[in-house]
Amino acid sequence: MPITTVPFRFSAATGLHRGDRAYQQDQVEVMPHLRTQGSVLAVVADGMGGKSGGRKAADQVLLTARQIYERFAPLEDDAGDMLKQVVTESHLMIKLTAITSEEEPHSTIAAFHVGPDMQAHVIHAGDSRVYHFRGAEMMRRTVDHSFVQRLIDEGKISEEAANTHPQSNLLTGCLGTHADPPITLWELGPLEFGDSLIACSDGLWHYFTPKEIGAILHALPPREASEMLISKARQRARGGGDNLSLALARVDPLK
Repeated sequence: MPITTVPFRFSAATGLHRGDRAYQQDQVEVMPHLRTQGSVLAVVADGMGGKSGGRKAADQVLLTARQIYERFAPLEDDAGDMLKQVVTESHLMIKLTAITSEEEPHSTIAAFHVGPDMQAHVIHAGDSRVYHFRGAEMMRRTVDHSFVQRLIDEGKISEEAANTHPQSNLLTGCLGTHADPPITLWELGPLEFGDSLIACSDGLWHYFTPKEIGAILHALPPREASEMLISKARQRARGGGDNLSLALARVDPLK
């Protein structure tokens, strides 16, 4: 059955800042498919583990994603399977990196893929997030693999309290650990004009409500929205900010 495509403009931008940390351990990339127009993969990786271990882990996620996406055929292959492969192979490669170094590299991942038919797939592991907005309204976001999210699920704390919880940085799953990574995949169905997707590390989303993110994404083009989000996050961090990264994309009608 042939895939029908509709004319649309896909605008994307990335943002990356070291924050107030000594080292940059986040990595981000938006990858247009080399052979299929209208197909794009966006990946955010938040590395952890020693002075350079986290950066090595995040670099490995991006390298693995590039290699897998180059082999991917958007009109024939399943995008969900491709995203799962990015997670599982990144996990294995980070574990191999750990064998050859004294550090313990780990990484989160938050990624989304949009095909030429505007079908979107999302995957994540850890506490990096993907949000889906329709206009300024949040339609859905990923649920963190973290200790505080478990407390929220059990009704022990609120989402607001989770942000300031002393163990808010404890993860229940990520890439590079002894346990297999959690793989949470969802399909959004075809995106509509005015829809936005944003993948971001906790260094960014920590400082915003979904309503604030949605308002900025709706009001500004992706590049300006990216700059605004990073600028606001830096202000709100008050000198204590983590590395922050984001990849965002918006679908508009082709005029």
